[in-house]
Amino acid sequence: MVVVANLRQLTCSDTPSLEGFQRDGPFGIYISARVGPAGGPGEESFGFTLCTPEWFAENMKDTHVPGRHFLFVKEYDYPALERYVRGYCQRCMGNSWKEVAEKVGLLGSWELENYQP
Repeated sequence: MVVVANLRQLTCSDTPSLEGFQRDGPFGIYISARVGPAGGPGEESFGFTLCTPEWFAENMKDTHVPGRHFLFVKEYDYPALERYVRGYCQRCMGNSWKEVAEKVGLLGSWELENYQP
């Protein structure tokens, strides 16, 4: 049986509503994507920084910064963000939830990434 990731919700502690968030100019906000197996119960958190390239450049603390868990946009557009993340998740498939979550984890930091039971 093939497991496919499904976006359940996007949230941000910086704003009460991502749908109503408005920003002109450079910005950077931390997004939590709640993702679970399509057609199944449960969800886990995958976090990433959504930012403009200008904001990123202004906030670089070191001369070299790895780009993992950053999503760059020219401007804020919630419907486009949701479509992108939903589509990304739908392309993450595998034989187990762990395999699928590792793929989603390339976009956002998986809350259980290094968990050892």
